[in-house]
Amino acid sequence: MKKNLLILYGGKSAEHEVSLTTATTVINAVDKAKYNIFPVYITKQGTWRSCGQLRGDACQLQFDGESEDIAQSLGDILLRYFSTTEKTVVFPVIHGPNGEDGTLQGLLELLNVPYVGNGVQASAIGIDKVTTKELFTTAGLPQCDYVAFKHHEWEADEEAVEVRIEQTIGYPCYVKPAQMGSSVGINWCADRAALRRAIREAFLYDRKIVVEQEVVGREVQVAVIGNDHPISSIAGEFVKEKAFFDYGTKYGQGKLFKQIPANITEDTHSAVRELAVKAFQTINGSGLMRVDFFVTDAGDIFLNEVNTLPGCTAFSMFPVLWEQTNGTTYPQLIDRLIELALERHAQKQQICHTRVTV
Repeated sequence: MKKNLLILYGGKSAEHEVSLTTATTVINAVDKAKYNIFPVYITKQGTWRSCGQLRGDACQLQFDGESEDIAQSLGDILLRYFSTTEKTVVFPVIHGPNGEDGTLQGLLELLNVPYVGNGVQASAIGIDKVTTKELFTTAGLPQCDYVAFKHHEWEADEEAVEVRIEQTIGYPCYVKPAQMGSSVGINWCADRAALRRAIREAFLYDRKIVVEQEVVGREVQVAVIGNDHPISSIAGEFVKEKAFFDYGTKYGQGKLFKQIPANITEDTHSAVRELAVKAFQTINGSGLMRVDFFVTDAGDIFLNEVNTLPGCTAFSMFPVLWEQTNGTTYPQLIDRLIELALERHAQKQQICHTRVTV
């Protein structure tokens, strides 16, 4: 019997458009003989919309107008798709806040439905660059120097924050919103004037910021998949025409070349694969994760960040890494992620929610 696959995309996030691209790629790749596809779109304002079951390739990916409030639209979707005995699996492809940060995962946990990807804990930790850095420090994972601060600290004394950054890190450095991906709100700074502008821009997207020391080296990525026994792919890297790969270059017309495997030594390759699995386990990952590193010419390794819902667009590294690692095709990868979601959900059904005597 075919399973119902709900693909959630869009969302209240600056990464809304990236999600649309990912959703299109996933929808086109899903085996229609195995799954009934139900695309569910969340608008930039947070209302939920659906055109029903996908028939062929005809489905409206975006919807005009805001005739419903959030609660009403969500209620309608829940009644249509979740008040049924049919086997339903959810595939969230909503990047950034309100989708990748544990909020959506919490709703799906309350509904007790299997869903692809990381759970509430790993999603909430992984979206926050500061929290992940603190946990990785405890786990002994190598990282570059950084300074983190909140908006109220900046409002109270801008110069004090700038001095702390200069004394701890210096220039050049990178300014990043703590909870944002796809290079949104990230800037490279060579002096105080640029630093101040970058901080003000970053605060448009978050109330917490991290400023990182620049590491000159290769930007290496490793894909991880699994639940209790995760495995890592071979490492790849992007060869870029620009030193800093911003949002416009990443999703626009910038020249970007994948190099798989990455141009690193065999020992370094083994090390980053092991560190990627350790990072996955440190934040209690499940399903999938992409782990990004810097590797210097001297062979030093610095864990940059993790992505608990890596993009699967035509430009994305995650699916290509698995194809190059063991021949996994995109449809096979989607199938495997759904299998892992069902496996994790089945395990959770064994947990007791009332007190028992053993």
